[in-house]
Amino acid sequence: MQLIHNISINMYLLLSTVLFCIGVFGVLLRRNAIIIFMSVELMLNAVNLLMVAFSSFLGDTQGQVFVFFIMAVAAAEVAVGLAILTMIYRNTGSVDIESLNKLKH
Repeated sequence: MQLIHNISINMYLLLSTVLFCIGVFGVLLRRNAIIIFMSVELMLNAVNLLMVAFSSFLGDTQGQVFVFFIMAVAAAEVAVGLAILTMIYRNTGSVDIESLNKLKH
């Protein structure tokens, strides 16, 4: 069975894997908190893409509904995360992860 415009499920798997790996490398290699948040969002979107692809492949809408709720939670997470980053920037003058050690004292 194939998806829209004759794209197989394997292409969606490949694209989702590549996006998720880019997100993982962004989290592991970067020091800027904003880039880390963007990488986490990229990983969430890779999983969402895969869930929608499998939902369409199986002809079931439960995966698409679940993705809607994941996106709502991710939007709330971004709002809270940016508020925290704003407060960290006001206190330290930087959004570098290494500067968070100063907040311990």
